[in-house]
Amino acid sequence: MWISTAYAQGAEGESSMLVSFLPLILIFVVFYFLLIRPQQKKAKAHKAMLGEIGRGDRIVTGGGIVGTVTKVNSDTEMTVEISPGIKVRVLRDTVSQVVQSKGRPPPPPKQDYDDDEEDDDDGDGDDNSDNSDAAGDDDSTADSDQDKK
Repeated sequence: MWISTAYAQGAEGESSMLVSFLPLILIFVVFYFLLIRPQQKKAKAHKAMLGEIGRGDRIVTGGGIVGTVTKVNSDTEMTVEISPGIKVRVLRDTVSQVVQSKGRPPPPPKQDYDDDEEDDDDGDGDDNSDNSDAAGDDDSTADSDQDKK
């Protein structure tokens, strides 16, 4: 009886392996939702914008050249007038933004919503809350009572 009985460890090794990979899986999920997915949405919107470029659109290239599209030569190339009488050929992929599109209104400017607007209690647009009405001190009734005397 010098030899003791050996027992199998069971599934403890497998569960610890899953627990050790769990942080890596969570990091990948966070990266997907914070980095990869927004970048894919932005690329999709940029591709749609490039597909809608037509004659008369005012564009900005990646190099900062601003001009008006005079002719769409092919799916990948267009002619842009950067100054009266000066036309250059530009690849469609180098366009970074459309400033003004002919036939379509320009995109509305991005608005920054401040938390200060939500804090406006009286709704008159300023942050100065007139709390005299809330306290029960209504000056208009006091003035009208004095006028009657």
